[in-house]
Amino acid sequence: MMMTVLVFLTAAVLLGVLTYLWRKYISGGMCTSQARLDRKTVIITGANTGIGKETALDLAARGARVILACRDIKRGQEAAAEIRAQVPNAEVVVRRLDLASLQSVKEFAQRIYETEERLDVLINNAGVAWCPRGSTQDGFELHFGVNHLGHFLLTNLLLDLLVKSGPSRIVIVSARCHQHGYMNWEDINWEERYSPFAAYNQSKLANHLFTRELSQRLEGTGVTVNCLHPGVVKTDIAKYIFFKEWNHVAFCWLYFLLFKNPREGAQTSIFCAVDESLEGKTGLYFSDCKEKEMAPLAKDKELAKKVWDLSAELVGLNEQECWPHTQLQSRRKHVDLLQTKWEEFPFNNNDICVMDRCEPIEHCLRQG
Repeated sequence: MMMTVLVFLTAAVLLGVLTYLWRKYISGGMCTSQARLDRKTVIITGANTGIGKETALDLAARGARVILACRDIKRGQEAAAEIRAQVPNAEVVVRRLDLASLQSVKEFAQRIYETEERLDVLINNAGVAWCPRGSTQDGFELHFGVNHLGHFLLTNLLLDLLVKSGPSRIVIVSARCHQHGYMNWEDINWEERYSPFAAYNQSKLANHLFTRELSQRLEGTGVTVNCLHPGVVKTDIAKYIFFKEWNHVAFCWLYFLLFKNPREGAQTSIFCAVDESLEGKTGLYFSDCKEKEMAPLAKDKELAKKVWDLSAELVGLNEQECWPHTQLQSRRKHVDLLQTKWEEFPFNNNDICVMDRCEPIEHCLRQG
């Protein structure tokens, strides 16, 4: 009897140690930088949930003024309240941004120029994954439109403020799936033979190619651009690929063993935004807070230029309005297309609330 108990206890201890080591491996690298961001301004898209919210929480704790760029204002305000509860005196602002609408992107950028004197870090975090066939308000395939085109336009519109505030950083949340991506030039919107996996992979490859091309264009400006893979993280983004009952208690053990939690998933985003070792480093790819090798296709300069040209055409930017040839006034004309009448809403602290509307694609947006 005593031997049985001893064997059982030994097995339990061994299992515990192995589980701990496995979880430590799965959780990946942690950002150890103690850098402060006092008097710095950060924009994070899709920051009302998941790794975006965890990133916002960390940067707010470092003293940054954090702008949560969210499609759903109500959820954004709830996230801001949670951050303020954990970080007293945190300066957190909510702005409405719908990346599935180019008009919304322009409105958002216009508001930023009206209210912000500087922009030190832009984190393109929001995205969709493996959704049923859908289109943005401008008719683009949902993954390509939200994950790439929306952020492409947003970044270009905010470049003048980023350059003015330099040294500054652009952080693009991509995915390891870019390794399996290809540009479907004959049917960029996947109107024929739609595959949610191929469409998602294409958008992630576009993220990498955008990183490479933009880093070249911004050389010498003091603005760096890097992209990253956050890891396999338990967030709502994967609800269409795994199972409908994403939070079912029966699968908790599986999540614990195989998935990062949002805080762990946010570490590489935080690392790319603040770590001192990355000062001046640009056009790179990171995962688990370490530099990784991009897929060969993601380093193709001609392909990156081709994707840039197509993206600029689709969002309505011409070459004279793109870095390094841009002038402030030329890009601002896109921002100023609307002279939006900002209606009055009840505000909480520094929250900014703009006109909301129903969205047909809410079911598959990861963030905000």
